[in-house]
Amino acid sequence: MKQIIKNRTKKYAVDCWNLCLKFPVSREFNAFCNQLIRCSSSVGANYRAACRAKSDADFINKLKIVEEEVDESVYFLELLQEVSNKEHTEIKRLHAEANELLSIVVASIKTMRARNRKS
Repeated sequence: MKQIIKNRTKKYAVDCWNLCLKFPVSREFNAFCNQLIRCSSSVGANYRAACRAKSDADFINKLKIVEEEVDESVYFLELLQEVSNKEHTEIKRLHAEANELLSIVVASIKTMRARNRKS
């Protein structure tokens, strides 16, 4: 399962990058695209770090960072959708993927916390 999520988070980052290539080069679009590229690539990087966590608490803390970065990327996708009249289909697809990743991460955090309470 970890490898599947690693692959999905990497594909998500690459797909966000490819989306940003389709927008005009301007100060305004660059600001949103740069942020989207940063946070979407951070999702996968931090998930990989979580997979190397040294303890359950460390794993949860790193997953919380993943949660924040996915949520931030959702925000920038929403902004791009509002300010642009193009790529709405791709933005919606990436928005859906981000929400799926977010659901997986939140469920993992809840599972780990529940497991730790039982211990």
